[in-house]
Amino acid sequence: MIRFDNVTKRFPDGTEALKGISLAFPAHQLTAIIGPSGCGKTTLMKMINKLEKPTEGEIYIDEEPITGLEEVKLRRSIGYVIQRIGLMPHMTIADNVSMVPKLLGWPKDKTEARARELLSLVGLEPDTYWSRYPLELSGGQQQRVGVVRALAGDPNIILMDEPFSALDPISREQLQDELRNLQQEIQKTIVFVTHDMDEALKIADRIIVLRAGQVEQIGTPQELVAEPANDFVRDFIGTERINRQRAFGEKKLKEFVFQFDAEWSGDAQKIDSSASIEEAARQLEASPHSRLAITEGGHVVAYAAERDLLKAALQKDRGTSN
Repeated sequence: MIRFDNVTKRFPDGTEALKGISLAFPAHQLTAIIGPSGCGKTTLMKMINKLEKPTEGEIYIDEEPITGLEEVKLRRSIGYVIQRIGLMPHMTIADNVSMVPKLLGWPKDKTEARARELLSLVGLEPDTYWSRYPLELSGGQQQRVGVVRALAGDPNIILMDEPFSALDPISREQLQDELRNLQQEIQKTIVFVTHDMDEALKIADRIIVLRAGQVEQIGTPQELVAEPANDFVRDFIGTERINRQRAFGEKKLKEFVFQFDAEWSGDAQKIDSSASIEEAARQLEASPHSRLAITEGGHVVAYAAERDLLKAALQKDRGTSN
């Protein structure tokens, strides 16, 4: 877990980017930080790997203060994905992905096995892309390699700074889906900075809404849409999303089975596909499990997490993404 304890960041010109921030990023969850430009979201994220340092307060990783941690060692233990990807153009995909494992002193066979495994996970066939260079790949493919590189050293924490914002809408949608599916498998602690509310609602387990260096609200996507803390959060989410959320009860699970996950290895709460999304959301909230197992004729046909229900509720019509 990452924890901020009364953290303030004041720049030399007197600007307070963060003002007494106290919050926690739960382990094994994807937390999105969102807010208007200049609200402090990127500064907040960069403090986790000491690219920015607090003026006041302390940051903890697994209850150990990071103040005394050696910067290079800390950064090698954290994955980092940025908007402009940052791949080395003169290095092959294999060499780009293998950079951190090599710095960590991994043996060659372990490094190659890890790189091949991760490339396969994001849909890049290793034998096809292994010896290619970044400029031979599309923007979406390059960003996939960027994600793989961040995961290669098997870090517990991954920082993602608006990683998909420069992509075309189709590539962006695909990578959001891939990240969500990948996170279900790897279960890392991911801090994801975005300016796009739809993106945050789609991929996040929890969302932190910032304004002018202060936290306005922290909650699950469903909590933010259902119960915005104040007018700023309500306006930032948008009345259209909130109004559509109120129509939960008019939609049935069976309308969205085709877009939910077909497999899940953990325990799940069973619910019939004839139930409404509103009913499903209430049942999942009361359940000890993180997924619903949706059944038809007594057989499980799909699995849905809270964010899957929210995404379905936010769709204007069946099969049409917001």
